[in-house]
Parts: sequence; C-alpha cells; structure tokens
Amino acid sequence: MAQQAEADLSSLLERLKSAQRDLLLTAAKSTTLPSDGTLRKLSDLEGAIAATEALLQEESDRR
Repeated sequence: MAQQAEADLSSLLERLKSAQRDLLLTAAKSTTLPSDGTLRKLSDLEGAIAATEALLQEESDRR
C-alpha cells in the first residue's frame, strides 16, 4: 500500500512540476511581466509541489 502511495505521489509531483515548468516557459516568452493570475497559479503550483514533496518524504521515512 505504501509503495502505491509513493508511486501515486511521485506521478503527481512530476505532473505538477511539468505544469509549473510549462507555465514558466510560456511566461518567459512574453516581453511583459506575467499577469497576476499567472503569478498566482505559479505560486499555487509551488505550494502543491512543496506539500507533495513533504508527503513523499513522510512516506519514505515510514519505511
């Protein structure tokens, strides 16, 4: 069960990082500052990434 949770969390982490990377690359192509909505989404993704990494670490420590 713990291995499946770790696999699910790892998969989620990769999707979150990919979404953040794509958003950052799109923002970098623009000559203006990112919109407030884009900045908020980047921040939300960063929070979700940190939370997922923390939970992955907790799962790893249980073993």
